[in-house]
Amino acid sequence: MSNSILLIMLLMTLAGLAVVAFAGPSAEKASKRRVALIRERHSGSADAMMEARMRKAISNRQPGNDMKMLVSLVPNPENLAKRLRMTGKKWTVSQYMTSCAFTALGMAAFLMLRGFAPLLAIMMGLASGLALPHMWVSRLIKKRVMQFTMKFPDALELLTRGLRSGLPITETLGVVAGEVPGPVGEEFKLITERIKIGKTMDQALQETADRLGTPEFQFFVISLAIQRETGGNLAETLSNLATVLRQRAQMKLKIRAMSSESKASAYIIGALPFLVFGMICYINYGYMSPFFTPDPAGLFGMSLMQVIGLGGMCWMGIGVFIMSQMINFEI
Repeated sequence: MSNSILLIMLLMTLAGLAVVAFAGPSAEKASKRRVALIRERHSGSADAMMEARMRKAISNRQPGNDMKMLVSLVPNPENLAKRLRMTGKKWTVSQYMTSCAFTALGMAAFLMLRGFAPLLAIMMGLASGLALPHMWVSRLIKKRVMQFTMKFPDALELLTRGLRSGLPITETLGVVAGEVPGPVGEEFKLITERIKIGKTMDQALQETADRLGTPEFQFFVISLAIQRETGGNLAETLSNLATVLRQRAQMKLKIRAMSSESKASAYIIGALPFLVFGMICYINYGYMSPFFTPDPAGLFGMSLMQVIGLGGMCWMGIGVFIMSQMINFEI
């Protein structure tokens, strides 16, 4: 009975999070607000103007307390917000934490429906809620950084041609923003927009460098800073930098090809136990049913087989982490 009550509570919480996540703004309320703003704009009374200012101040305040409880669970929300900005998406910390809670509750409810012990299901749900969104964000960051690194030498060569033709550096940045597709054009567009609103070029470039976190763009920022302080031919400097970055990319591809065999072996060794476990469960679920059956007399309601399985998974995770570090080469 207690398991059924806990499962019902998890499903209700999951449904509530789904409603909060997918519910959009009310169109009727939005239309009423627009009509009220138009009336106040054309009204000359002091009370209407004061009310409009108060409404504007309220609309510009920080988000409400609905997601502050989830955000407060993050030990360092600034780093998490920086990671979300590195993806290039307009995601917030509250949205990320909502997705984590949604994933954790969904996984826990699914495992309880499969007959797992409640404590084991909650622990695995929490692990899934913390790991899966983090892995997805890391994958998006890696993909975007790779796309930026591949196109960045082309952007440097376009900057070099613009400078040699007589254009100033600010206009060549705008040309790159309009001509180069993908993350490179988006980042250079943000740089030109920051310069237009009054920020210096150093500030705009450093903000982009902090968000990207790539050494290639740091080289570009340092080259511009040194050139402004010491003088010299900026076009020649950027041309040499583009050549160096291309050689660096070629070296990375060479090392990736040389270590591909070791990486494939590590992936196979790490995934084989889990694949075999899943295949046995699919072929003969009755043979593996003791692993999913809770034991009230066991440790925290888990049977000895479940405890041994969790220990084996932890050791497998440690081994996979060590192998990944051994085949990870930095240039």
